[in-house]
Formats: sequence, structure tokens, C-alpha cells
Amino acid sequence: MATSLLRVPPPQGLLRPLAVPERLLLGPGPSNVPSRIQAAGGRQLLGHMHPEVLQVMDEIKAGIQYAFQTQNRLTLAISGSGHCAMEAALFNLLECGDTVLVAINGIWGQRAADIARRLGANVYELLKPPGKYFTLQDVEQGLVQYKPSVLFITHGESSTGVLQPLEGLGELCHWHGCLLLVDAVASLGGAPIFMDQQEIDVLYSGSQKVLNAPPGSAPISFSERAREKLLRRKTKPPSFYLDMGWLANYWGCDGEPRRYHHTAPINSFFSLREGLAMLAELGLESSWERHRANCAQLCQGLLDLGLELFVKEEKVRLPTITTVRVPEGYNWKDITAFLMDNHAMEIAGGLGPTMGKVLRIGLMGCNSTSGNVDRVLRALQEALSHCHHSRL
Repeated sequence: MATSLLRVPPPQGLLRPLAVPERLLLGPGPSNVPSRIQAAGGRQLLGHMHPEVLQVMDEIKAGIQYAFQTQNRLTLAISGSGHCAMEAALFNLLECGDTVLVAINGIWGQRAADIARRLGANVYELLKPPGKYFTLQDVEQGLVQYKPSVLFITHGESSTGVLQPLEGLGELCHWHGCLLLVDAVASLGGAPIFMDQQEIDVLYSGSQKVLNAPPGSAPISFSERAREKLLRRKTKPPSFYLDMGWLANYWGCDGEPRRYHHTAPINSFFSLREGLAMLAELGLESSWERHRANCAQLCQGLLDLGLELFVKEEKVRLPTITTVRVPEGYNWKDITAFLMDNHAMEIAGGLGPTMGKVLRIGLMGCNSTSGNVDRVLRALQEALSHCHHSRL
């Protein structure tokens, strides 16, 4: 026999069966995937141009239009996470030299400003401390001062737990000749949003939070105002993969025969379709009310434990992700580790500007139940009594 040319042996880890533990994911996402969505994602693969897949894509588009409350024809799902949708929105809306105003009260505004600067845009920042939100007066002052063509704002700021009021923002932006771009990754399905009525020009979300699908697909929609801006571009978007002209065609949004653009994550689309179907069956208003009620139960329970909520005003607390200050004398890592080790339950620490300051508890989609609220409160109470070694 010839001497083998192989110099790297088979990895021992890959010769063992895959092992994935059962955990209750009550962090800021991803959330647990119901068996129905798991089953959809496990269906046999089809080709990305097969008519059955194109039909699923049409159903996804209709589901996004329902979830967003929009009739925009340029509505689809990006083959990527919510970060990818953020890039798609900015890559297509902005050209080098455009002026963008970014409302920053947490990590997602910071990320949007970073991406916009990489595109060569003139970036101005509207700043609020973590835990605070922007008023119409704050925004109007920025629009008057900087005269941007795009305003970026986060509806559900998952790093701080703030739900940004949107009423009147679209009308205000349009009065000043500006497009409104909204990040709803953490809020879609958990808090009311009305894309058309609120005059939002670009809205995007993610699959892995309230929709309870695996991460990797991201709903996005462009208004006619935004679509016209895309058509007036002097240069092509810097990303071919995220070029909305190509994607609009692949998703059947431009009335032309569909052409191959990329090999889409077909099974992720199957999962997203089922997540949207489950939201449609439950109904948006019922979903919003469920998240509101369970968040209120959680907040009261946290207060009863003697903990301090990070977002002071109840009306701007994000119903899907609740932030609570790390109690004095405790290390947040000890608390999260205790819940994981003793209850197979995930909650998270802070992110970006809230790192080390808060714990983040997520109740999203199928995970938003009164029973899960009771479970996490009991686990937290136990953690606070057992983590003596972390006290100062």
C-alpha cells in the first residue's frame, strides 16, 4: 500500500456523537426553539430556486408584512443575523458623503455609527445615557442642527432594556427631509410597532428572539421613500451580497423574473416561515399583551426581591428584555453561573455600556410565560442567598 499523504488525523471530537445540553434560554437571545419550528428546520433540503422554496419565500414576505404592519413591496429576509440586516440597511441607504444622525443610548447605536463611518458617511451622534430614551424634542434638535438624510434609532435596545417611543418620529423626519431607520431586532412581536402608520422608512429585525427561530435570517422592509433613494444612488452598494436590487429580484419584489443571487439558507427560511406562522396564529395584539403582562410580573417580582430595575420609567421598559442592576456586593458572573450550573438556565450580564452593571433577563416568544417568570425569580432568590463568596 502507498504511504498515506495525510499529516492531520481525524479530530477526536468529531468522532464522538454531538452532545447539546437542554437549557432554558432566558437571556437576551437566542430564545428556545419550539418543536414545531425545529421540525420545520429539519425538513429535507430543496434547491434555492425550486418553486416550492420560492413559495415559502412569498409566505415569509407576507408574514413579515404582517409582523411589521406594512404593505411595502420591498420586504424580505436577509440571509444573515440582525447584524447583517443592520449592514444591509446602511449599505443600501448611505453613500460616501451622506449625512446620518445616529441616536445612541446603547450598543446598537454605537454599532450603527461604526458601520456608517466605514461607509464614508458624515456621522453625527445624538447621545443619551444608558437607560434613557429620546424625546421628539431631542430628535428635532438634532435634525435641525445636522440636517441628515437618515436617522438611525433603536426601538428595543437590548443592552439597556429601553423601549424607544416611535410615535411622531417618522412624520418629524419627513418634515425635515430625512428617512427614518429603525432597529427592531429585540422588540418585534413583543411590543407594538406599526411601520406604515408610524412612517418608518426602513425596519429590520432578527429571527432568534420573539420569532423563536434559529439565528441566521433577518426580516427587513423598505418604504417607497427609501426605495426611491436606493434608485437614485450614484454608486452601487459596497456589498454585492447585501445589494437590495439583487435581493429584491430574488425575493420577487420587483415584478421581474427571479434570478439567482446567492444560495440562500433554505432550512433557516423553513424555520423563519414557521416562526412567522406561529406569530400570525397567535395574533400580534395577543403577543404584545402576553409580553407586557409577563414583563410586568417579572418587574414586580424583582422589586419584591429587593432588586433595582435599571429603566426607571415603566412605559419605556422593553417587554422582551428586562434589565436589573447587579446588587451591591455581588459579582454578576457568579449569579449567572449559579443559574446555569444549578438550574440549566441562562440569563446574561450587561453588554457595551451596561457591562458589569446589569443582569438581563429575556422573555421572548414561547419563553414569555408566567411559569418562566416564577422559575427565574426562584432561581435568582436562591442565587442571591448562595453567592455569599462574591460579597465584598
